[in-house]
Amino acid sequence: MDIEKLKEVACEAIDKAAEDLAKLSHFIWSNPELAHEEFKAHDAVTEILDKYKFPQVDRKFILPTGFRAVCGDKAKGPHVALLTEYDALPEIGHASGHNLIVESGVAIAIALKACFEAAGQPFGKVSLLGTPAEEQRGGKLSFIKAQVFKDVDFAMTAHPSQYYISRPNYVAISEVTMHFTGVEAHAAEFPWEGVNALDAAILCYNNVSCMRQQLPPGWMLHGIVTDGGARPNIIPRTAALEYYIRTPKNRNLKKLEKMLKNCVDGAALATDCDVKMKLHSTFLNLLTNEEMTKTYEENASRLGIQTDTDKESILKKLGGSTDVGNVSYEVPTIHPEFEIGADCNTHSMDFTTAAGDPKAQKYTLDMAKALAMTCIDIMLKPELLAKIKAEFEVESQ
Repeated sequence: MDIEKLKEVACEAIDKAAEDLAKLSHFIWSNPELAHEEFKAHDAVTEILDKYKFPQVDRKFILPTGFRAVCGDKAKGPHVALLTEYDALPEIGHASGHNLIVESGVAIAIALKACFEAAGQPFGKVSLLGTPAEEQRGGKLSFIKAQVFKDVDFAMTAHPSQYYISRPNYVAISEVTMHFTGVEAHAAEFPWEGVNALDAAILCYNNVSCMRQQLPPGWMLHGIVTDGGARPNIIPRTAALEYYIRTPKNRNLKKLEKMLKNCVDGAALATDCDVKMKLHSTFLNLLTNEEMTKTYEENASRLGIQTDTDKESILKKLGGSTDVGNVSYEVPTIHPEFEIGADCNTHSMDFTTAAGDPKAQKYTLDMAKALAMTCIDIMLKPELLAKIKAEFEVESQ
């Protein structure tokens, strides 16, 4: 098969679908839904997949707002998983640009389906996966548990940002909650009868703040009070904190969890409160497959995309965390970041505005084209896939 001709077909298919893709992105951006509540997004995406005649569209897949669309044939070539997410953030909407992530994933799937049709037969299999709740506890973890990636050869996705980075620094993270329990009492008449759970929570928060002054670079803790009592005249019987703890590598998370537990236990002991500390989910650090990344960079450069490849520069941009990291320990994975034409940080209202700006469309579709072309290379070059898998076997241990 003529690889260069198929790349042209892929780009043309994305351009042809541009209006539908922009409408999909704008609809999701205009209707932000929190983790596990992405029902409108689920319906909007699956409807457009029906419109583009994907032979298999599985609704409510694994999770109530999950989906899977499949085309091609694993018997004919490699199987790629295209990862998408579409949950928003509380109060600030799509400040992480997930509307653009799902748009790019759908665009890649449409492009590869068009290539199968142009070639007269599939040369692999495409699974577009709609994975809910990336911002909270990670839908991809449920997909991994259900063995969705068992026969997948490689996976990819891309995240909007304020710059192009091929090898983003996504770090490991654990989500931890602490629930303190004391004894309620009238705060004015009988304060000595109470045991103040809020005092325990505040003391724990201060313990953590003191501890993190001496943490190694890249080790992070950030938390909020989720329960601080009912009224000022009632000594709080309950109080709660929620923390995210992060380290550059998975192996350091357990050590930081133990340090956090000392802060929690110390606060409970000092205030005579009971406490329950619970670990909810862990995202692993991202393993970026170098062979896949080099192939992506070659295709991206053809579209005028200039990525930041300086290692020191990338390390200074302390990454967030993502459940794509867990996928990267299952199959070879890449997760580049891409500009959207705005100089602002994610998880801000400015980025929410930028993610809904029509100006972001060209950047998003160019990224989809670069990744679609990368899929074509990997699916039609057995020696490249062999190198990708060999690297993965070493790096994922």
